[in-house]
Amino acid sequence: MLLMTQYAVDARSILPVGDISEIIPDEEADIAVLEEPEHLTWFHHGKRWKTKFRLVIGVIHTNYVGYVKRERNGRFQFHAVLLKYVNTWVVSIYCHKVIRLSAATQDYPRSIICNVHGVNPKFLKTGKKKFEQQHSSGNQAFTKGAYYIGKMVWSKGYGELLELLREHQNELAGLEVDLYGNGEDSDQVKEAAKKLKLTVRVHPGCDHADPLFHDYKVFLNPSTTDVVCTTTAEALAMGKFVVCANHPSNDFFKQFPNCRMYNDGNGFVEATLKALKEEPTPLTDAQRHELSWEAATERFLSVSELNQVCAKEVDKNSSGRFASISSNLLKNVEDTSAYIHHVALGFETTRRAFGAIPDSLNVDEEQCKELGLATPVEGESVKITD
Repeated sequence: MLLMTQYAVDARSILPVGDISEIIPDEEADIAVLEEPEHLTWFHHGKRWKTKFRLVIGVIHTNYVGYVKRERNGRFQFHAVLLKYVNTWVVSIYCHKVIRLSAATQDYPRSIICNVHGVNPKFLKTGKKKFEQQHSSGNQAFTKGAYYIGKMVWSKGYGELLELLREHQNELAGLEVDLYGNGEDSDQVKEAAKKLKLTVRVHPGCDHADPLFHDYKVFLNPSTTDVVCTTTAEALAMGKFVVCANHPSNDFFKQFPNCRMYNDGNGFVEATLKALKEEPTPLTDAQRHELSWEAATERFLSVSELNQVCAKEVDKNSSGRFASISSNLLKNVEDTSAYIHHVALGFETTRRAFGAIPDSLNVDEEQCKELGLATPVEGESVKITD
């Protein structure tokens, strides 16, 4: 479906424009899954998601509070505290159930931790081919050493990786590392890499599925800002070793034998050197399945309890009149809170004060023309359909 968005420079983020709940006709609204619900509802001004849908499931992808805390400006530390409460507020009033991909996100009421993401099948196919190549010909399946791929900004692990390499240059003598990525910190990363005694080559970004990555044996990923790192899952699916920090964001990967975790710099050195000397253990069919989208979907269906929605609705209709006073009180408080959010985000001044993109309350005429949509009549919003 088509979603109107704008890029917020200050927040370095893409935010929705207008009331995105209008995308779904009321008669078709049943169950909604909001990917990054806090992101979608910070500035939401429209029909309440919980009212429009019988069940709203929020999937938390990003540790926004963690990103803000990494800013060194003291003003941002206050913003981090404020953002934590705002996130909790909007997610609680708009979602019935919350799934956190890992414990690396902030905690939320009514939340459960479960990685409901998988990898593209082409990475699993690459891993299978490597396994067949290794066992059919007896040749080395992996002829290259270590690499890292990711958006080239310091917060995406480049700072941690280059620091580890700098501090342990002697122990890692002879190590060669290739870095792939594009981003606003590319020039600084290149300069930092040049100062090392080790050979660290910096390349432009490239699709991780590109054949040039197939022969690398070790994926180095010290990043702790991702909630669940997609490239780590992809590297494991391709049959590589992964060297990563012992951190909540990597808990899901502990089940795979080729995942080598470390707790400190010495552990990083040990894990890296050992991985370069050994050969990866081929994934079993069960382990490959765990990385797939099929398994991720199974996990999602299990934790979201979609099969119980109808049963709960019947139970609710039969026993609602006997609901406890405390339950009604909580609902009234939540309804009032949602109303306050709705009213506050209906004014441009208030929206700007909270950090919304200027004039993002409704889709404007220029945006409609760009997407070939009907120009809105004054006082009416635009219905965006697929």
